Amino acid sequence: MQEHPWSQHYPPSVPHTINPDRYESLVALVEESLERYKQLPMCENMGTSLTYGEIDTLSQAFAAYLQTYTSLRQGDHIAIQLPNLLQYPVAMLGILRAGMVVVNVNPLYTPYEMEYQLKDAAVKAIVTLANFAHNLASILHKTFIETIIITEVGDLLSRLKGHLTNFAVKHIKRLVPSYHLPKAIMFNKALQAGRQEKFKRIRPRGEQTAFLQYTGGTTGIAKGAVLTHKNVIANIEQISSFVRIKLKEGEEVMMTPLPLYHIFSLTVNLLAMIKLGAKNVLITNPRDLKAFIKELSRHRFTCITGVNTLFNSLSAQQQFASLDFSSLKIASAGGIALQDIVAKQWEAVTDVPLIEGYGLTEASPSIACNMPDGTHRMGTVGIPLPSTLVKIVDDAGQDVAEGKPGNLLVKGPQVMKEYWQKPAETEKVLLNGWLQTGDVAVMSKDGYIKIVDRKKEMINVSGFNVYPNEIESVITTHPKVLEAGAIGVLEVCAKEAIKLFVVKKDPSLMAKEVIAYCKDRLTNYKVPKYVEFRDSLPKSNVGKVLRRVLQEEEMQRLDTVSS
Repeated sequence: MQEHPWSQHYPPSVPHTINPDRYESLVALVEESLERYKQLPMCENMGTSLTYGEIDTLSQAFAAYLQTYTSLRQGDHIAIQLPNLLQYPVAMLGILRAGMVVVNVNPLYTPYEMEYQLKDAAVKAIVTLANFAHNLASILHKTFIETIIITEVGDLLSRLKGHLTNFAVKHIKRLVPSYHLPKAIMFNKALQAGRQEKFKRIRPRGEQTAFLQYTGGTTGIAKGAVLTHKNVIANIEQISSFVRIKLKEGEEVMMTPLPLYHIFSLTVNLLAMIKLGAKNVLITNPRDLKAFIKELSRHRFTCITGVNTLFNSLSAQQQFASLDFSSLKIASAGGIALQDIVAKQWEAVTDVPLIEGYGLTEASPSIACNMPDGTHRMGTVGIPLPSTLVKIVDDAGQDVAEGKPGNLLVKGPQVMKEYWQKPAETEKVLLNGWLQTGDVAVMSKDGYIKIVDRKKEMINVSGFNVYPNEIESVITTHPKVLEAGAIGVLEVCAKEAIKLFVVKKDPSLMAKEVIAYCKDRLTNYKVPKYVEFRDSLPKSNVGKVLRRVLQEEEMQRLDTVSS
């Protein structure tokens, strides 16, 4: 393997390697911070702030409830299906402190999607928001879940504000559909019961699983990446080594608009910031830009992360441009390729560079990043983090010539242990310890990485990975559909949308029926925007639909139209 001297770009304060065994477990790391910063604010949401000490007490109570009042045992899998609320860090830390495994579930999932993940992950308990409980009720009998804990939006706000918020959400906005889950317990009652019991401190080992984090991976089928305590500790240490160039312990305010159930936000925003004693401002609905900007105006925030589309939307708002950015130290983009025009517009508005990083769920997630010290290079995802090896190879596994594109491979202590109960898939993606990212990249002589192409056939809709297999497997269950192929198409605004090609089984099938069918079974961002009917689809000699050919044909059609 050709050596890339990226470490020459590390300032003296950044170590070339980190020690993933510095803490015996993620629990030990977190508990150190909960004690060290107990007087400081840890998380704020909807105007209510909880200190590190308060979250220490609450998460212990939640752990004690799980240990005392349920049949759950160490190592059991517990799902969290919550947006960014104060309940998330309390539940997540409580589960880990009870020696159990966190399984994050997207709150936007349909019952169809929930059923697959909850069953595949062998989830035995779930913490969910009342707003989504009707979905759980519809598929509960098909899962292994025995313990259900339901929370409402305002449960951890001040007593009066919480009561008013819950009343408004349920009775005025009518955002809580009726559900029937007679064995469920409310979150605050669980906390109250747990406070009366003695928390039995657990000492997980570094090799034990902390998170079962679901991803489409590199082959499209939904898989659970097994992230150990050691994996996550390593990534926290790696991230911390870079951000400490600008950030100071106990002084930072992180704005968190991305959902904590996403690995980027979970590790970078929450866990790495816990290590630094920062305050996290949790944004429940970042799509409401007016409310989000108003929240930004209330804080002298020093850090913010997001995706390209969010930064683009914010920069275009006049109210955003009028904010005070004098305290802002780091703005970081991930999850989707950052466009140069967005980075330039952001810096013009805030006078702070928007730096890009790169990662995968399978790497906990961070692999590389531009450092916040003025050495960033626009159009690249920066240099590998400490203790991270990267190489670019051809399809035969041989190193490519310098500056030439090839397959990006990664090795480091943050790389997952395996895919949950999928040994064949694990063998495909982990070869001799190297993670096959599925991305095509170019590396400069001094180690800066540029992602040339996305994972084959993956569609990226506003930062969310959408895999054609999932859409096709759903629509082909429609009685009027014979076969289908899904691809991503670029729109005028440079956003990617989903186009579905369908061969009819019944001539009466209409495009609106296809879309309606998908809406009932898929999260909104996975629903095709365009539908085209064809008499046949291009296939390989073994009958596989050639999406690559569909993509080429679509590009040719667009070229013809534009000319």
